[in-house]
Amino acid sequence: MQSLLPAVQILLSGLGFGESPRWHEGRLWFSNWGKQEVVAVDLKGKSEVMVRVPTSLPFCIDWLPDGRLLVVSGRERLLLRRESDGSLVTHADLRPLAAQICNEIVVDGRGNVYVNGGGFDLPGQKPSGIIALVTPDGSVRKVADSLAFANGMAVTPDNSTLIVAESFAKKLTAFDIAADGSLSNRRVWADLGEGVPDGICIDADNAVWYADTPNKRCVRVREGGKVLQTINVNRGCFACTLGGADKRTLFIMAAEWHGFEKMRDGLGTGQVLTVKAPVRGVGWP
Repeated sequence: MQSLLPAVQILLSGLGFGESPRWHEGRLWFSNWGKQEVVAVDLKGKSEVMVRVPTSLPFCIDWLPDGRLLVVSGRERLLLRRESDGSLVTHADLRPLAAQICNEIVVDGRGNVYVNGGGFDLPGQKPSGIIALVTPDGSVRKVADSLAFANGMAVTPDNSTLIVAESFAKKLTAFDIAADGSLSNRRVWADLGEGVPDGICIDADNAVWYADTPNKRCVRVREGGKVLQTINVNRGCFACTLGGADKRTLFIMAAEWHGFEKMRDGLGTGQVLTVKAPVRGVGWP
């Protein structure tokens, strides 16, 4: 059956660590960790540096409803906003909420901004991961905690559910989203067994794709954990998103991974991979 799997293509190579991929205005935008760049690439592989950021890693991106770019400056625990003149200004200060670092971001259809982060928890320690909410009026508050290394997040197209990858717990966790952006009804959306989820995205069949760095794959699962499809590659998969004109191209951010202690050994091995997906992408990001 392996011959029936769609072919994986290399769209772009020579990156640091590609992260936070977003299909935006006809191109794939992503964070190029280690190079302090936000890059956009078209479907022919032509790339352009769109923004240079004042942090190395981690940093992730999304957009406000008015089109302004947001950048999570991870180690500084600041949410930055790009103004029309190209300058980066502080949109929200997350230092009171995140112990050591901020990580992923998703902006839902109502303009609510969710940013996660926490500390560098060791096995056996109480999980310190949190999700912060930045509302359209600029207020900031914590809406979830005790997450085991909070990673990729996605919101369903009806704005009713937020799904977050808990990498160290090897599961996807879901929350109901209230009208004011608060999160409740925490539950396991999918137990992934030996899967280690990083970046995620949602498709129109209510399935989730998750990138898995140590297992060098992207996996499509249903609620409950049933595996629908697996794309195996030759390096770690850090994040994925569905894009292209019909949103049926799966973009995979991949790079060699040698563990946190030797993370920088993988710089320069980053690639953007593409593969045709069976169902179009929906929701946010």
